[in-house]
Amino acid sequence: MARRRKKPRILVVTPEVTYLPDRMGSLSNYLTAKAGGLADVSAALINALFEQGADVHAALPDYRAIFSDRLAPFLRKEQRLIRHKMPNDRIHLAEDRAFFYLNRVYSQYGGENTKLALAFQREVINNIVPRVRPDLIHCNDWMTGLIPAMARQMGIPCLFTIHNIHTVKATLSHIEDRGIDAAYFWHHLYFEYPPYEYEESRSSNPVDFLASGVFAAHFVNTVSPTFLREIVDGRHDFIPPLLRGELSNKFRADCAVGILNAPDPAFDPRQDGELHTRYGPKTAADGKRANKRRLQEILGLIRNDRAPLFFWPSRLDPVQKGCQLLSDIFYQVLSTYWKEQLQVVFVADGAYQSVFRDIVHFHGLQDRVAVCDFNESLEHLAYAASDFLLMPSRFEPCGLPQMIAPIYGSLPVAHDTGGIHDTIVPLDADRGVGNGFLFDVYDANGLFWAIRQAMAFYALPEKHRERHIRRVMGDAARSFNHAVTARQYIDLYETMLQRPLLR
Repeated sequence: MARRRKKPRILVVTPEVTYLPDRMGSLSNYLTAKAGGLADVSAALINALFEQGADVHAALPDYRAIFSDRLAPFLRKEQRLIRHKMPNDRIHLAEDRAFFYLNRVYSQYGGENTKLALAFQREVINNIVPRVRPDLIHCNDWMTGLIPAMARQMGIPCLFTIHNIHTVKATLSHIEDRGIDAAYFWHHLYFEYPPYEYEESRSSNPVDFLASGVFAAHFVNTVSPTFLREIVDGRHDFIPPLLRGELSNKFRADCAVGILNAPDPAFDPRQDGELHTRYGPKTAADGKRANKRRLQEILGLIRNDRAPLFFWPSRLDPVQKGCQLLSDIFYQVLSTYWKEQLQVVFVADGAYQSVFRDIVHFHGLQDRVAVCDFNESLEHLAYAASDFLLMPSRFEPCGLPQMIAPIYGSLPVAHDTGGIHDTIVPLDADRGVGNGFLFDVYDANGLFWAIRQAMAFYALPEKHRERHIRRVMGDAARSFNHAVTARQYIDLYETMLQRPLLR
């Protein structure tokens, strides 16, 4: 892995990050900005790359108000020293008033997000890249979508990671008004209509940020291999045709791969401070029963540590998460396993909260079902208390709950799609393989079939069942971690650095 230095320098550009390694610089403990899963993934990847010896640097916006809210005493005293400290550290803040007073990473207004994205990329292009002089740039999502075009023009290998299918558009004139010299790399951008010349396109032909990132980057990755293949094969009608076309081109050129994300290291039942009782694979039976009793006590459910408990961890969104499938069969599931006292716990926000609450109230199921707003502490306890995880997603670019659950000894009941396909293998008790229960046909009957498979497993002799749970927990801890993910990114970086660049 040699290019200009003995150890190539990697610049990770991300609009979100939850934490950074202590040794990356004097401000690493104080900077955190999170809107969703990208923040966790970015932070853990940077941390794992650093731990594995990579010369890694991070570029993110200077969210001063967000940072100050978390550790105000430090930053109020030291904020004036940021400019002097950052050049010698590995953390590079994009400084602009657009970020300084925000109280969230993204605005509720699309135009404001475009402004933020342009301010961030201007600072990265004009200041951070010249300062860091990276051998490779790793960009994440639409807020970094113009940087790959600059990198291609400069001859710097660039990886573009797609976490979420979302984009914004802006004309060249608007981009340039924000201080980015787009004329330098405009021919590497992806426009709404095929451009004929610079002046003709400058004011009337919008640039698509996400598509530009895919089009210009030397390599692209999604956050699961199967989701990438599903896009290329046209399995998802919500993927814009132009994005699918560009990803297909990269895939056919052997320049697109899928690399799974991994859960936050905080999800570890041996060290999880949110649990009533911590446990590992060897003590899982007793540990999970103790946590189940605690969860039942908190939520007012029937206190029975032998009752099968299903956990819903994802937002209650009918567009992606399949909650309508469960609502269609919800009472049927509970009544079928009434004697077993089957219980369901939701720790999730979303539109379908009211649907499940109405079902619970109408049938008087308060001692068997709990519908809770999202709460991080309750989420951790529910992973530890549950026997099964419900995840009937229509599509899943990666998904993390189906990886977290086996670490806690909870078996996913899930639709066979995207990242779920890459992480869950149907459990075969006789052969001693698998870690969950999958259904192929996306409908309520398919979900009910998978639930019946899970309940058949639950009916096995206790010792037999516990042996499988120990195996599943051990396999999950070894497979679903950021060291594995970082190693795959490092391998991809090496491949990129060894390939000749085409401009």
